[in-house]
Amino acid sequence: MESYQSDWDETFQYLSREMLVPEVLETDLQQQVPTPPASEISPSLRKDTTTLSVSTTFFPGADLGQPHPPDLVLHSSDSVFFYIHSSAFLKFSKNPFTSLIPAYPISPTSDDSILPEVIVPENSHVLNIVLHLLYMIPCTHFSPPADVISKAIGALKRYGVSIKPFAAPDTCLYDLILSRAPLHPIELYALAAEHDLHDLAVAISSHLMSFNLSTLTDEIAIQIGPTYLKSLFFLHLGRNEALKRLLFTPPTLHGPTLQCDFAEQKKLTRAWALAAAYLAWDARPDLSTGTINSVFGSLQKHLCCQLCQNNLRQRVKQIIVEWSDVKVSHY
Repeated sequence: MESYQSDWDETFQYLSREMLVPEVLETDLQQQVPTPPASEISPSLRKDTTTLSVSTTFFPGADLGQPHPPDLVLHSSDSVFFYIHSSAFLKFSKNPFTSLIPAYPISPTSDDSILPEVIVPENSHVLNIVLHLLYMIPCTHFSPPADVISKAIGALKRYGVSIKPFAAPDTCLYDLILSRAPLHPIELYALAAEHDLHDLAVAISSHLMSFNLSTLTDEIAIQIGPTYLKSLFFLHLGRNEALKRLLFTPPTLHGPTLQCDFAEQKKLTRAWALAAAYLAWDARPDLSTGTINSVFGSLQKHLCCQLCQNNLRQRVKQIIVEWSDVKVSHY
């Protein structure tokens, strides 16, 4: 009996030692493998993390030239927040921002970090331009496309802001539109015409010399309207007519000499007429002075008379000067 008890004790001690090994190993592994620090946890896994997109110009603490901090937050359609002053809108808006902003100063809350929020239908690109214009902050460096400028002006008008004072020469809107006119001349001319921004329309029309009026769509023509459309057509037609008058006036004839009589000089007149017809056949308002000089200058190599050469050079020079003086914008 004692032998069985001894055998059992040895077996129990052996099993106990073997069963303790996994526990020890697990403990050692826990000590050897460090726990990742909390900062390495993916933000997407943190339920208490919220990401906000805030304007780089209109943010809390931005210096916007106002005597008090922002008292309103505008929430764009693409979820960008703009911290602004309600007074900046109420000063220009005839309909208190389509009644989205109270027509009286907003009282500050006890917690300065909690401001009233207004959700607007414009996206951040459009709203950014709108706010820059209202705060009279230059914004040409954003280089917005024509449709963003158009939507920004439409938003200002919808919010009860009179456009003309903001589009006068030397204003932010005037500079912004004119800076984009070389790339989008007809679109911005139509925009200026639509809102009767005369000074802008005149300035932009100078960028339309190379525009083919036959490509005007019905939509753009309707947007431009009859008054500004007539001015644009007359500008093109006037330049074409002025060009033809200049081209078809040949060089003056000099007195007959032994080497070059009137019959000989008629050769220059006929050659000039052919060159003028070549240019006038596809006359364009943007015909360059270089082209005029090149076409008529090529006649000189066929002239043996020095007086004829001088008359030819003088006439080409006169055409270039007069063509440069023809107006390039309507009034």
